[in-house]
Amino acid sequence: MKKLNFSDVEIIKKETAYHGFFKVNQYTLQHRLFDGGKTTELTRECFERGHAVGVLAYDPWMDNVVLLEQFRIGAYVYEEEKHGDNTENCESPWLLEIIAGIVEPGESQLEVAHREAEEEAGLQLLALESIGNCYSSQGGSSETIQLYCACVRSHDAGGIYGLEEEGEDIRVIVMSYQEAVQQLKEGHLNNASAMIAMQWLMLNRGDIQIKWQELK
Repeated sequence: MKKLNFSDVEIIKKETAYHGFFKVNQYTLQHRLFDGGKTTELTRECFERGHAVGVLAYDPWMDNVVLLEQFRIGAYVYEEEKHGDNTENCESPWLLEIIAGIVEPGESQLEVAHREAEEEAGLQLLALESIGNCYSSQGGSSETIQLYCACVRSHDAGGIYGLEEEGEDIRVIVMSYQEAVQQLKEGHLNNASAMIAMQWLMLNRGDIQIKWQELK
């Protein structure tokens, strides 16, 4: 059976359905089928917001993880739709997350990692280890996120950060590695980038502790 690739897609028409802070494009297309035929004409919308970088800040000397807590409209809307008027059962829309930001034009992923660490958490990144690049929601969005684990010193980390002009109000939380693992197990790290990054740290913690011990 032939392995299908990029050339097996035919774009018949592309239209902009919405263009504001985000963009939604509508595609009319056909693509090759696994049995060798072709689909009928399909209509697909793609939510386009650029690409992102996420950073899990880890202190190998104190065995601490630095996480962020901030309000997220997506979490609020989900809980409102789920519970309706019974708001007493709604989970908090303030989520525990890793450092993250959108790649601006002309910026490299590494530049975004360092910029966001400073803006969102007041942290200097001493070293970066790539976790991987993944699609955020490939069924309807072109966004990818490059994930890193970063070496930091956490002894004086914490506080409130974020850019006022962007409406950011971010609480920086330092917790032990074991506490962070427990947060993951209990479902409190309930966003994809934080879950993936923490699971990577659980698999690679010993190796990066050895690798980063000599950093000053």
